[in-house]
Amino acid sequence: MLKSRAMSNGSITATAEQSAAPDISAITALTKAAGDPLRMQILKVLQQNAYGVLELCQIFAIRQSAMSHHLKILANAGLVATRREGTTIFYRRNLRNTDIDLQPLQQALFTSIDKAALDDSIKAHLQEINRERASASVDFFNRNVSRFEENQDLIASWSDYGDSVESFLDSSIGNAGTAVEIGPGYGQFLVKLSQNFNHVIALDNSAEMLEQCCTRAEKQKLTNIDFVMGDTVLAVERGIRADCLSLNMVLHHNPAPAEIISDCAKLLATDGVLLITDLCAHDQEWVKESCGDFWLGFEPEELTHWAKRAGLVEGNSLYITQRNGFRIQLRQFSACRTGT
Repeated sequence: MLKSRAMSNGSITATAEQSAAPDISAITALTKAAGDPLRMQILKVLQQNAYGVLELCQIFAIRQSAMSHHLKILANAGLVATRREGTTIFYRRNLRNTDIDLQPLQQALFTSIDKAALDDSIKAHLQEINRERASASVDFFNRNVSRFEENQDLIASWSDYGDSVESFLDSSIGNAGTAVEIGPGYGQFLVKLSQNFNHVIALDNSAEMLEQCCTRAEKQKLTNIDFVMGDTVLAVERGIRADCLSLNMVLHHNPAPAEIISDCAKLLATDGVLLITDLCAHDQEWVKESCGDFWLGFEPEELTHWAKRAGLVEGNSLYITQRNGFRIQLRQFSACRTGT
């Protein structure tokens, strides 16, 4: 109910409750921007990933000028946000409208869009884009396996942050049955996982990286680790269940990080824990060529949003600043299910 108070001159002045009411023109602009079938589909595609304008043109089979026009309308309404990575501008859904009063409407709109179905042709184009991205990532690691560790140390060396990750693990363990590390790299974290869990699975879609990891584990006499060639889709298909899942410096290499987190949620056993170690958002573009990074880190709220969409519950967080200006985020999310 609108409240007001009488002034000494007899006039009526609305309180802050009235002045904070949403601007009808802003509501109109937002709904008008979304009120187009193509723009609705664009928002659906941007549900869990970011794409460049040329990729969106390929997905929707339209000219760049037309796509840029629709993206501009969505951006002006606060429905999408942009982020430049190298020479490419990526578009993603804006998690929070800058107008606080419009945020509930925007979230309700996104929730409804997420329930809608994509056209089969758009699905096919989208899958092809993601396959191209994933193939390029795997190819990088297969070609650079011998120098990857050296280059990765330029960003964040395991010796600088590994102790924090291991302590984070100790505070997160509830069931020491099975642990899965996705993208184990050279296997630095596998030593700790092997000590803390009865069974460990090292999952990687790069044959060269997995071979290097296996060789190192054999030298360290780690006998309770299975090395599996594949990705999280394969793990879900095989029905793997994990009490602990580790994504250690993996997501910024992956073209579809939200999908990886969604798969992880399916892999977690009852009360299982997902541990994510990754870079906070930064602007050091050289990492793309030197280290095969697909994304320049992530805002913490992005990981939180993707995890919550996957049905996970946020736990502890820790942030570590590196000497070179990079920041690492250690995040804990749990399944917290009552049954499987």
